[in-house]
Amino acid sequence: MEALAIGIDIGGTGTKFGIVDRNGNVLFSSEISTRRHNEVESFIDDLHDNLFPIINKAGGIGRMKGIGVGAPNGNFYTGTIEYAPNLPWKGIIPLAKMIRDKFQLNVSLTNDANAAAIGEMMYGAAQGMKDFIMITLGTGVGSGIVANGQLIYGHDGFAGELGHTIIIPGGRLHKGTGKFGSLESYASATGVTLTALEFLEKTNQESTLRAIPADDLDSKKVYEAAIAGDALAKEVYDFTGKILGLALANAVMFSSPEAIILFGGLTKAGDLILKPTRENMEENLIQVFQNKVKILISHLKESDAAILGASALVWDMKN
Repeated sequence: MEALAIGIDIGGTGTKFGIVDRNGNVLFSSEISTRRHNEVESFIDDLHDNLFPIINKAGGIGRMKGIGVGAPNGNFYTGTIEYAPNLPWKGIIPLAKMIRDKFQLNVSLTNDANAAAIGEMMYGAAQGMKDFIMITLGTGVGSGIVANGQLIYGHDGFAGELGHTIIIPGGRLHKGTGKFGSLESYASATGVTLTALEFLEKTNQESTLRAIPADDLDSKKVYEAAIAGDALAKEVYDFTGKILGLALANAVMFSSPEAIILFGGLTKAGDLILKPTRENMEENLIQVFQNKVKILISHLKESDAAILGASALVWDMKN
């Protein structure tokens, strides 16, 4: 019986996990809430309770080669999550060790966006590419940078945090990091919501969003309003695309990728966000880089990229 790998994708809101074969087929998958676990120990217990039944369905623990984990601020070198602003657990968490102890399987961990990049390179839009940047647009903004066919980890395991680069000096406060004007504070689902609230406050423009209480407003409702033709909601996406395009131009001039691959909930807005992003990226590039870099949407099903990428870490394990 062929060996299988477990891939776990830990997000700020939810954690998705699946059992994957060597060809990249997700045989079984499920998810649990990340947000409702204030303690990492209860999260590991919940993960175990929900993952074990599907391990048994897939042929039992003996068939599992190991577990790969993608997590915000996950350090490939140490197996720790360190100071992740979008997770409920603070400080340095020895997550790989905790999961290893609980499941009695080898565990490899990396940044969630790095895992998505590995998944995209093995199974998706980046197959055959040696230079590309993966940008995940979800609760936060993650990135995985591949250059010369290698994922860039940096000397400490934390390279590729484009979401925390400062795009507007002195701009919006990021509550998780305490920094002002980062890409993540504008181009994430959270950022879209904050931009909509700011636009509603600063203008008297008519908008269906005014009927929604501030606490209930989220990026999904902004998207629905924009699709329905709401002018203010469309302006929110234009503004978001402007910021994202500027950030992508900086990234292109830094590593000259063949493509930038976008993944995550915000990409569902399609041309609402892609058009202003492309236009503003090109506008901010110097001539030598213009009209060379493709902006692509991930070919992998939502959630599968990070599960596949995390599971791909398992095939690289030495034992």
